[in-house]
Amino acid sequence: MAGAAAYYLDGSADGRLHLQHGPIDLVIGVDGLAPHLAAQRRIAYEAAHARFATILDELVSELPLLKQPAGKGGAVLAGSVARRMLAAVMPFADSHFITPMAAVAGSVADEIIASMLGALPTDDRPNRIYVNNGGDIALHLDPGAQYQIRMAREDGVAFGDFSIAYDDASRGIATSGRGGRSLSMGIADSVTVLAANAAAADAAATLIANAIDLPDHPAVTRNRAIDVVDDSDLGERLVVTGCGSLSPDEIAEALDAGLAQAENFIAQDLVHRAALFLRNEGRLAGQREQTKPSPETPMSLEHRPHA
Repeated sequence: MAGAAAYYLDGSADGRLHLQHGPIDLVIGVDGLAPHLAAQRRIAYEAAHARFATILDELVSELPLLKQPAGKGGAVLAGSVARRMLAAVMPFADSHFITPMAAVAGSVADEIIASMLGALPTDDRPNRIYVNNGGDIALHLDPGAQYQIRMAREDGVAFGDFSIAYDDASRGIATSGRGGRSLSMGIADSVTVLAANAAAADAAATLIANAIDLPDHPAVTRNRAIDVVDDSDLGERLVVTGCGSLSPDEIAEALDAGLAQAENFIAQDLVHRAALFLRNEGRLAGQREQTKPSPETPMSLEHRPHA
């Protein structure tokens, strides 16, 4: 496998940095109003690139352990990203089947942003840093900075926005569901979660998306995970591979099951907010935000700069 690749998406070091290695694909931004922003951005990008170069090899070296169900008395993990993954899923492990792989994307984002912040003086940092790992996002925000994402269906219907300001506790965003990069045991189109960090949001989004389901429904097709992806950490558990027509009542039933899961996690202070979507319907857990479908709004799950 080729080594990590890096280039600037906007044509110069003043823009966003793209890092890619195997399945890991990061878009990193550093912006704000600080007088030393150019120097800060250079330092931060160099730190991100240096740390990113070894992450995939570290994860591969511990992959068999990372695919094991999380639980007390498990193996001790060596890598810092692997430890982040395990720490993120452990709060859920007593009541759910979950492996550290459920938090891999968010943990990588958290690791990279920690490396960037560690390379910068604590009293002279950019207003905002974000690391977007395929929609799982780690954030640094200084006073006055804000980060906003737009949630949308795959066919272009926008569901609304979540915004995070400096005063908010959330510094991580993750999205999971049937249309995502990973397998899902539920039928959700998407679930977006805000939490203290991206790893925690990643793990919770996976489980909330799994809960949005209609067990044994004839319109839902399922296959063993290992028949869909050879080395899936889900093993022989059934994952959703198709979802046909559903009545409004069935959509509501599935979403309500996911909402109950999300509200339970919020009550335990494991996550802060969540937005759940299936077909034309949505549910919101946590602080109120606008989430009504808006066909006029362009498709994306994207950041919207507010520094």
